[in-house]
Amino acid sequence: MKVEKPWLNSYPDELPHDLAYENKPLHSFLTDTANTFPDHQSIYFLGKKMTFREVHEAALKFAAYLQKIGIKKGDRIALILPNCPQAVISYYGILFSGGIVVPTNPLFTERELEYQLKDSECTAIISLDLLYPRIIKMKALTKISHLIFTSIKDYLPFPKNKLYQISQRKNLLVHIKENEETHLFQSIIKNTAESLHSVDIDPLHDIAVLQYTGGTTGLPKGAMLTHQNIAANTKMCAEWLSKLKKGSESILGIVPFFHVYGMTTILNLSVLQAFQMILLPKFNALDALKTIHKLKPSLFPGAPTLYIALLNHPEVYKYDLSSIDTCISGSAALPVEVKHQFEKVTGGKLVEGYGLSEASPVTHANFMWGKNKPGSIGCPWPGTDAAIYSEETGEALPPYERGELIVKGPQVMKGYWNNPEETANVLRDGWLFTGDIAYMDEEGFFYIVDRKKDLIIASGYNIYPREIEEIFYEHEAIREVVVAGIPDSYRGETVKAYVVLKQHATLTEKELDEYARTHLASYKVPRVYEFRDELPKTTVGKILRRALIEEEKEKMNQTK
Repeated sequence: MKVEKPWLNSYPDELPHDLAYENKPLHSFLTDTANTFPDHQSIYFLGKKMTFREVHEAALKFAAYLQKIGIKKGDRIALILPNCPQAVISYYGILFSGGIVVPTNPLFTERELEYQLKDSECTAIISLDLLYPRIIKMKALTKISHLIFTSIKDYLPFPKNKLYQISQRKNLLVHIKENEETHLFQSIIKNTAESLHSVDIDPLHDIAVLQYTGGTTGLPKGAMLTHQNIAANTKMCAEWLSKLKKGSESILGIVPFFHVYGMTTILNLSVLQAFQMILLPKFNALDALKTIHKLKPSLFPGAPTLYIALLNHPEVYKYDLSSIDTCISGSAALPVEVKHQFEKVTGGKLVEGYGLSEASPVTHANFMWGKNKPGSIGCPWPGTDAAIYSEETGEALPPYERGELIVKGPQVMKGYWNNPEETANVLRDGWLFTGDIAYMDEEGFFYIVDRKKDLIIASGYNIYPREIEEIFYEHEAIREVVVAGIPDSYRGETVKAYVVLKQHATLTEKELDEYARTHLASYKVPRVYEFRDELPKTTVGKILRRALIEEEKEKMNQTK
């Protein structure tokens, strides 16, 4: 399929159109940076500091221990940790050992966890001690042979480690004893003396990470991301932020590493570029404000809800946020009004990007120091092709025509784990079919209209929720909003808006409806409004539109 690339004419002069990649595994990032910047600070975690040399040495020890207990090349290992030093060490340790990282959300229910562990056929788990009761059940239900436990206190400075231990006594009722199948992270790092056996890695074909999708369109699927997939995407990110000096920046690590966006734009980017990671194990708006004020991070990758939460915190203006210079927003659409407000408060740049688990994850972003078009996802990254696909013709559509966004590049996954049918559905002739409806303008900037699955068809009209949400986000009383199509016996579907107001703001349904009618065509105006205190979200702050639709269906079933 022939694809025009008008975005290359929009590229700033310093940005290359394509990149060359070394034939090296992903974990070479840590080796190279530890050799070049051994004494640079790699991690700041609630007062605990670690250099790149220390992280590298710990990762090698951990890898050697994994090999000692029988982990072989290609074995899958579940990493069930929040953002903490152990997550960084374990991630790279697994890669050094030849294993495959299976990032797993610590908040998963037992059912979700069991599904992922069984599907990936994991042989080992690295987890928090607080999750011991849940993890021990998984061992009996799956093929897990080894459990490795750690505690947040293991990498806290004194006296925080002692205070943490006291505060968590009630939560950890079981004393974990080491044996042939149960291991303690701290003992591994302290006592391992064995040397690591090098493992031959083919970066182009060998899997580094099995990243499970969110499952919004069915059961979660494991995207097989190779060493080259992730390394290439990380290097693209570094080029996109080329004005940031290697070894001289610090990055706020709030987006969790078990999410592919945090893994690439925080964890791997920091290691590649010798940036300091300021890690927070969970998001709390006040803690984040205090951290920015005190530690002065310059980069802050995030999701729209994170930025919204900070902007709406009643004490936001008490803290100096001016160190924030560079932010790429991912995981969900960035409302234009949120972008403008955040840039006003920080003085930095906040641009929208786009990606998906199957692409390691980033494919597009607005230019940080070039042309910027609010409301767009920007242009494809270096070496990434993109097009708007027509199902009718099988060809790329011209500018401003709407169709499915498809992408191609070295960051696109190998396929879905043990799922050739789904792989064939989304990978065709090297193109990844994203399932997102979009269009491209004449300068090569792309605009997401909506998910294919989120399209609302009411009385024959195609209605795109994002368009309505953008209008509502401009209302001064609205903090968060999501629009969904709910079943309607007459229209097929009808538009419903779920609204969260800003603190102390007031707004009636009648006022909101009048506002909508002055900004939207009548068929797009929501027929139903629901005011809520909060909206359901993923752990990275992505609003779960699908969960709200399922709620509506459940209500209908109950009334039948």
